[in-house]
Amino acid sequence: MGNFGRKIEVFIEQFIDNNGYKTVLEGLQNTLTIAILGLLIGILIGIIIAAVRVMPKYKTLPRVLDGICTFYVGFFRGTPIVVQLLLFYYVLLPLMGVKMTSVAVSIVVFGLNSGAYISEMMRAGILSVDPGQMEGGRAMGLSFPATMMKIIIPQAIKNILPTLGNEFIALIKETSVVSFVGATDLYVAFNYMGSNSYEFMVPYLAMAIIYIILVYGISLLIKIMERSLRKGDKSM
Repeated sequence: MGNFGRKIEVFIEQFIDNNGYKTVLEGLQNTLTIAILGLLIGILIGIIIAAVRVMPKYKTLPRVLDGICTFYVGFFRGTPIVVQLLLFYYVLLPLMGVKMTSVAVSIVVFGLNSGAYISEMMRAGILSVDPGQMEGGRAMGLSFPATMMKIIIPQAIKNILPTLGNEFIALIKETSVVSFVGATDLYVAFNYMGSNSYEFMVPYLAMAIIYIILVYGISLLIKIMERSLRKGDKSM
């Protein structure tokens, strides 16, 4: 215990006296920002792709769009997210002459990656809705897009809410790779503290605890939302 106590003392010194907490707060902020904005972008892209995938393919345009969406999903699901980060940050953006911060690039890449996965979740959610809902909407004179947005998609999101929660948790954990493009996240913050003191045990334990707290908090929030939605269904 004496040796471990000394490690804790070194950690506290790095965390407070050497302003390590500022780096940790920056890392936590970046982690949450990348995960939250990435999820929101992913939901938007996922809804669009899912709507295209379930659209009737009687005409040429829907078939072309479906092919583009299939390629998009295949690319982002078929390559590791760290490869996507490196490709965008060091190859595509320089070729296009676009300058973005490492955090902004991470948000975009995480959003694009999440969109590919959420599109499949959303497609399953749409297919789980009673087909009569679509027929009823069209019978009321609504167009296909209007029926999807006003009737089908809200029900689909409700059906896949737990899966969306899992996707958010996955994004939180995957932000540990943004250090490859120079962004400061929780891993970078605690690794920096360990490098300064040559003591990595306590910083890495603290990092793990923070991730566990974040995941537990998200899981609890999803459960509360599920209960609220179930109560809403019963009241109807």
